[in-house]
Amino acid sequence: MKLYSNVGTQRFGQVVGDLLLVGWVWVCVELGLLVYRITNALGTPGRKAAEAGDGLAGDLRRMSEPIGKVPVVGDQLRSPVDGAAGAAGRLAQAGRDQAHAVEQLAYVLAGVTIGLPILFALLIWLPRRIRFSRRATAAQKFIDNAADLDLFALRAMANQPMHKLAKISDDPVAAWRDGDTAIIAELASLELRTTGLRPPAGT
Repeated sequence: MKLYSNVGTQRFGQVVGDLLLVGWVWVCVELGLLVYRITNALGTPGRKAAEAGDGLAGDLRRMSEPIGKVPVVGDQLRSPVDGAAGAAGRLAQAGRDQAHAVEQLAYVLAGVTIGLPILFALLIWLPRRIRFSRRATAAQKFIDNAADLDLFALRAMANQPMHKLAKISDDPVAAWRDGDTAIIAELASLELRTTGLRPPAGT
């Protein structure tokens, strides 16, 4: 599979395009990570509330054990402490839920920030690169020697703009029919450059 053109200017443009795509991916990833960090930071109050609630609930449960051992009134005294411990536990769980929701949102926003611009760039870049690679790889199979130039001369007359053909010959079809090797070589070279190839040596 041929990935890059043999024609210097075209190859330079392809390399620059590939480097720009890599740079764009890097920028999108860095931006996505920044969005994740900023969004996830919004969950800090929830995480702190969960930490505080867990600590308070643990302290209250430890406190309720000796209170429950008080004769006669131990259960009555322990009941509100256990209720407060349960409330602190629910507060901690609410904080964890809030932090988890913020974290999930951060993942989604980061994914969108990274994925959509990269996908858009790939939809522009990838078809062109695949199209070039397929054309150049297929054309390379047909260009072994000067005898193969006829095929590319014909393709040039079918595909190339008229003003480019006129620069080569006033009547390229007649020149091709007459077997004018110089004109055929120029026509083939024009088509080959478009495909990203150079004429075979000796032409």
